Amino acid sequence: MEDTFFVAETPLDDGQGNPPPGWGNPYQDGAVIVSGTKAVFRDDNGHIVTFLARPGATGFLNICS
Repeated sequence: MEDTFFVAETPLDDGQGNPPPGWGNPYQDGAVIVSGTKAVFRDDNGHIVTFLARPGATGFLNICS
């Protein structure tokens, strides 16, 4: 979905702005499948993360730790 911006259904954060234990930093290899207003990330380590479209969003969220 071009021009659709997503946000994680449950944020992935260790409480200090880093990924939780078991996740790569700054990159986690995997695949994202987009279906309508939902996107699902999966990797070979068993991680599964659901992302939901942000209706009306025109850009990425600016999040700083």
